Amino acid sequence: MGERATTMQIQGAADRLAIAIATGLGVGFIPFGPGTFGSLIGVAICYGLTTRFKFTPDLLQHSILVVSAALAVIGVWASARAERIFDRKDASQIVIDEVCGQMISYAFLAQALGRIGGNWRAALVIGFILFRLFDIAKPYPIRRLEGLGPGLGVMADDCLAGVYAAVALSWILALF
Repeated sequence: MGERATTMQIQGAADRLAIAIATGLGVGFIPFGPGTFGSLIGVAICYGLTTRFKFTPDLLQHSILVVSAALAVIGVWASARAERIFDRKDASQIVIDEVCGQMISYAFLAQALGRIGGNWRAALVIGFILFRLFDIAKPYPIRRLEGLGPGLGVMADDCLAGVYAAVALSWILALF
């Protein structure tokens, strides 16, 4: 039946909350490209922080980092629980790791806002592409992090892919 045909063993409100968080409020159940759609949630959160609030660049950067850290902590818990519920290590329905990794990829975006002006939307797109490339290619040592314990292995590889994307994006923004 394939990986998506999973029997879930949900037991109580904590399991329902973990599934909601781990699947990005159900985005992980999209039958094609759930990781890409999870990343788009991260883009949307960053876009919202950038446009909805009148943050200074420093406050925007801190906000992105705080949201990323909160997603990482909550994501470890939700992912570990979801792995048990789905009875599968790093089930494709779990996308909180992509949401978090995508947010991390924008860690230095706020500092570049003054330099790039109206091109910050292009920077969001470039950051999305960079994160997806690092997440899919998994350069060293990203793949090794997948072997960490329940939940932590799910989150750690995407967090490091986000760091790689953040560094690459900051270099691109500095060059152009």
